[in-house]
Amino acid sequence: MSKGPISQFIEHNYRHFNAAALVDAAKGYEKHLLEGGKMLISLGGAMSTAELGVSLAEMIRQDKVQIISCTGANLEEDVMNLVAHSHYKRIPNYRDLTPEQERELLDAHYNRVTDTCIPEEEAFRRLQQHLEDAWHAAEEKGERYLPHEFLYQVVNSGVLEQYYEIDPKDSWIVAAAEKNLPIVCPGWEDSTTGNIFAANVIKGNLQASTVKSGIEYMIYLTEWYRANSDGKGVGFFQIAGGISGDFPICVVPMMYQDLEWEDVPFWSYFCQISDSTTSYGSYSGAVPNEKITWGKLDIDTPKFMIESDATIVAPLIFSYILGH
Repeated sequence: MSKGPISQFIEHNYRHFNAAALVDAAKGYEKHLLEGGKMLISLGGAMSTAELGVSLAEMIRQDKVQIISCTGANLEEDVMNLVAHSHYKRIPNYRDLTPEQERELLDAHYNRVTDTCIPEEEAFRRLQQHLEDAWHAAEEKGERYLPHEFLYQVVNSGVLEQYYEIDPKDSWIVAAAEKNLPIVCPGWEDSTTGNIFAANVIKGNLQASTVKSGIEYMIYLTEWYRANSDGKGVGFFQIAGGISGDFPICVVPMMYQDLEWEDVPFWSYFCQISDSTTSYGSYSGAVPNEKITWGKLDIDTPKFMIESDATIVAPLIFSYILGH
């Protein structure tokens, strides 16, 4: 397939340093898929609020990613942007805000993520009502689901369409729900919707067991990896660090060390985009070779590290893979 103008620009101009690492990583990702491999993308940071869905949704539709691991915040914030986009407030001079001005944002029900403020009432509460309905409906039937499965139910039901404020083709959750794309969402409990669920449990409105746990996510991922790691294997494309990266990558050493299964393949491609520096004890800034010592990557696993802003780098890599 001939490449489009964005890809041509990248190949012509990105020749050295982090720019060259971007090209190498994109070509490695493309090669991995062409040889029959599958890919996990992990989303840390505030990628959904950064509207990564504009490029990630198309990656999902074109089968360029087979499973996603994300934080609870990234799971919910893509939908929040979908239903309340016009109510978001951008503050380009956020570095100049005083503590008093930050408090004014809180009092006005705005939660700030760098230069972008999420509107609490419009974003959280529009989603809350329908999620609570899904939780109660499942509990009444004695059913239990993973956090992303409940969100898929809400999105696929169409009840949120009345609130849509962006083109749904730019929502990665809408694209994922349509395909029933496997998702792993470790630590969902610390997200806003996780907090809302916990509050319902504390009030006695719901049972904690209605939403499946992180241990059940690890079991879900183990079963998925077991079924999909033959042949070329599964690659790992990590955006930022934290639990969304560390949780899924650990499934490999868990399978052969703790389950004592033989012939468990290592992750067969690895790329990390992070602006975290390599420092004492840092996971996000650790170089890929460190993961060899933990039984996650092998000596000859293609490894790439791009030390830059993921909101700039990821859409460029996705555009290259999509041939734009």
